[in-house]
Amino acid sequence: MERAYAKINLTLDVLGRRPDGYHEVDMVMQTVDLSDLVWLDETDGDAIEVESSSSQIPADHRNLAYVAADVFRRAAGIRRGVRIRIDKSIPVAAGLGGGSADAAAVLRGLNRLWNTGFSADELAQMGARVGSDVPFLVQSGCAIARGRGERLERVDHSLRAWVVLIRPPVFVSTAEVYEALSPQDYTSEPRSRQLVERLVAGDLEQVQALVHNGLADAAKRLYPEILQVERRVEHLSPVPVHMSGSGPTLYCLFAARGPAQRLWGAVRGFSRDVYLCRFV
Repeated sequence: MERAYAKINLTLDVLGRRPDGYHEVDMVMQTVDLSDLVWLDETDGDAIEVESSSSQIPADHRNLAYVAADVFRRAAGIRRGVRIRIDKSIPVAAGLGGGSADAAAVLRGLNRLWNTGFSADELAQMGARVGSDVPFLVQSGCAIARGRGERLERVDHSLRAWVVLIRPPVFVSTAEVYEALSPQDYTSEPRSRQLVERLVAGDLEQVQALVHNGLADAAKRLYPEILQVERRVEHLSPVPVHMSGSGPTLYCLFAARGPAQRLWGAVRGFSRDVYLCRFV
């Protein structure tokens, strides 16, 4: 069994569009202890099988866990069959990297199951062929990610903030959010280095002040439900409300469990998709 941790974006600065059509990003990602469980079993034959506790994700080649298994087998020169069972707790299409986390867990798990001895860096290189967030989620923790998200600089810090996650009731297309960006949404001065300095110093108040998401305005233009939920949470929360990834999930950061749990309870009054977790 492998645990697949969700991630939030503490910063996400979009620097512009690349010649390959992707966008150049500079961001700080942090894993939290909301997680899926991924179970792997070798099977007879050579098929890759995917099962899930959620009906909202595909159980075929469209699932990133399937893609990760295929990439791993090709890299290892292995044609054995594998059954992948995903017990979902991370909400789907939520800006929390759930599918990428499952794929990263498959890479780690197959490396153990088949005793192939790949290093974490080699698994991350495989992950880059699966999805932009997968290399980071192979190791979890905290990192600055650049390029399409595949160029990583690991960050060591001891801040154990509490996080309240709130998922508005809308499914967001990451591609559509990026396509909706205007030049005003781009930045030439990424905030990642400043924010990391505050993380390492353990200064959550200054971290709060530096949190930024360059996709947030475009996401709210496309999906006004995000803004509606954000305003409701703002009325309840003593700390700022932020958006993770391309949305729609919103989050609030707290230094202590008590106020985080109070907000969690208050938001439960109008949303069932609310989660209390901590930095991993």
